[in-house]
Amino acid sequence: MELKELIKYARDNRCSDLHITAGEAVAVRKYGELELLDITPSIEETEDMIFSILGDEDIQNVQAGKDIDVASTDESGGRLRINIYHQRRNLAASIRLLDSVIPSFEELGHSGKLFSKLVEKRSGLILVTGPTGSGKSTTLAAMIDYINNNMSRHIITVEDPIEYVYGFKKSMIHQRQVGRDVPDFATALRSALREDPDVILVGEMRDYETINAAITAAETGHLVLSTLHTRSATQTVERIISACPIEAQSALIIQIASVLTGVITQTLVPRAEQEGRIAATEIMLNNTAVSNLIKEKKTNQIQTVLQSNMQTGMHTMNYSLANLVKTRVISRDVALKYSENPTELAKSI
Repeated sequence: MELKELIKYARDNRCSDLHITAGEAVAVRKYGELELLDITPSIEETEDMIFSILGDEDIQNVQAGKDIDVASTDESGGRLRINIYHQRRNLAASIRLLDSVIPSFEELGHSGKLFSKLVEKRSGLILVTGPTGSGKSTTLAAMIDYINNNMSRHIITVEDPIEYVYGFKKSMIHQRQVGRDVPDFATALRSALREDPDVILVGEMRDYETINAAITAAETGHLVLSTLHTRSATQTVERIISACPIEAQSALIIQIASVLTGVITQTLVPRAEQEGRIAATEIMLNNTAVSNLIKEKKTNQIQTVLQSNMQTGMHTMNYSLANLVKTRVISRDVALKYSENPTELAKSI
């Protein structure tokens, strides 16, 4: 079987991921669950499939024993995010299948009014957070696509690798891939400030250097979009602060309290009565109360602010899960499983 046939099978069956391992069963991930297929490529077949989507330089790197991240477009026009690695002296590949059409905010289950208002801001830091496979990249893509369709902006993206590809519509978009166009996220961010951007997308804030560069970009009048692998607004703020050297934390806290615009935390939850998953979210919008709590190092009280400011669009993850249960979109057991505070959630459902 050729790789394009496996990719077509995965897309036809609405799978999010495809896993190929030399001498072992091919696997797909569908609605968050892993399924093994009755297909076992040999070592040679696996190598042929993987090398079929790589250029000469990438093949040389793989043969030298390196793990690599690449992106590609399949025959359907859909994008592929591919990680190639070695295990037991043989090759394996993990392929994330991205849709060819970027969904709207509403199609993702988000508030179009709230999200459009967020990305229409001229400056600030917007973070989309959640566990791996929670749809962070797609939400960011929807934000960039909305800006591109509705505003005249210069957008620079820094990604590893480039996932969605954007054409010029109302905006001008330049996309830079770490390892190809630029050595690392922090260098790309510093360079971007000299390239007259309005909006900067950073694929992931992986370290303090990148975090610091992103905050500086937001401070200097740019709208910065990025992601973190955190599960709540509170955890997001604490992660940023803890990544900073102790001697620089006081200054960073003041900066974050000022430039942070919003944190959207999301996780994909299995539906109750039909196939598929739906996003449960937590939304924090920076205001005077949130800013003061960050400055006073009382981030554990942010949840209280979310609960008392729901009229502005804020809400906790438990509120979102409870609402999905009450509307019978997800089951009570599933909601409790995905909650960070199931004891509290149980009282409301």
